[in-house]
Amino acid sequence: MPRLASFLSFSSVARIMSDATDKNGDVTESNTRSSELLRHVSVVLSVIASSLGDVRFLHTSDWHVGRTFHGADLLAEQAAVLDHLADLVAAEAVDVVLVSGDVYDRAVPSAEAVQVANRALARLREAGAQLVLTSGNHDSAPRLGAFGDFAAAGGLHLRTTIARIADPVLLRDEHGPVAVYGIPYLEPEPARHALGVPEAKGHNGVLTEAMRRIREDLRGRERGTRSVVLAHAFVTGGQGTDSERTIAVGGVEQVSGDVFAGVDYVALGHLHGPQTLAEHLRYSGSPLAYSFSEAQQRKSVWLVDFDANGLAEVRRHELPVPRRLATLRGGIEWLLTAEEHADLADCYLSVTLTDSVRPIDAMRRLRERFPYAVHLEWQPENGKATATLRYAEAVRGRSDAEITRNFLDDCRGAPPSEREERLLRKALEVAGRGES
Repeated sequence: MPRLASFLSFSSVARIMSDATDKNGDVTESNTRSSELLRHVSVVLSVIASSLGDVRFLHTSDWHVGRTFHGADLLAEQAAVLDHLADLVAAEAVDVVLVSGDVYDRAVPSAEAVQVANRALARLREAGAQLVLTSGNHDSAPRLGAFGDFAAAGGLHLRTTIARIADPVLLRDEHGPVAVYGIPYLEPEPARHALGVPEAKGHNGVLTEAMRRIREDLRGRERGTRSVVLAHAFVTGGQGTDSERTIAVGGVEQVSGDVFAGVDYVALGHLHGPQTLAEHLRYSGSPLAYSFSEAQQRKSVWLVDFDANGLAEVRRHELPVPRRLATLRGGIEWLLTAEEHADLADCYLSVTLTDSVRPIDAMRRLRERFPYAVHLEWQPENGKATATLRYAEAVRGRSDAEITRNFLDDCRGAPPSEREERLLRKALEVAGRGES
């Protein structure tokens, strides 16, 4: 299709929302009919047919807008990558952008994070694509889904509630309908009761019920209806990183890929590395690296084409890297002077120092050469820093002075200097704890 035209801009929706709310931001009783009208408009717009081609999706997830990287603000990098997605939508004539959860990093994102996400969504819409978003385990589903009916009128379809799991966004191309279902992240305990399956166990149980409802809805639709499902879960066979928050329940967080049988494409979110579990079952991964365990990953999105039979082709598009990640290991003097490290000055850097004595003020010194050094460890080559200390053994039969000397030795790999010994003795004398 000539890429599902832009029917209403976000600015138009914003004006309608403003007209339908009072000064406190609540929907006024007199404008309830406006909300109903928008609900019907969104349904009509979702099924309008264009006729010159097949449907093309862009699958992305885990934006985590507002996340920091070892304390460093990432909003500028996130905005840059999301801007690239909008350019890609325009260049590739994408019809629908799928965002499979974790739009934000926190349930209550900062105003700045909301601003970055809103701008990204608006740019994607202006580039010509409709959007389908689900909530992830980092998102607040009620907050993300607020004003969902109004947003749908402008091409932003939010699926954040259990009640709408089997309520697809309906698209149509020259071959017929495409149903896009969004499964928000399902916390097993409350979800099993809300889904009416109290016997369901863990993530596998509640997702099995969600997919049963979706397949039941599909069976009642027009013959040949093709289907897409968005889900936020840890599917067996996927490879995690250090940056995902665990969703384990009773020690079990994984679900079987067989749960998603019966649909043409499953757009997964939660794991931050791009990966293919089956031709129709994929993680897009996060658009940025959020831990040094992801330093070697090539962040990407999937471009997914449908034809008359369903899934036709999936292409990977690698994303730009606003700031690279790198690791360094060695003595501090060598790291600060070696020419071969000059190209790492603009990288987020994790440094492991191997000096036998812990360098004083190491991070400040490193940042004079590497301003984006964000993580520091000390692992002396003599192995002292890795020794396991047991408090009872460390203090048994020793004076306060000996305990203090050993503490300094254990922490930095060297005993007190003569000057430090004098200061130590003086301090203990003042405290009445001097050696007899």
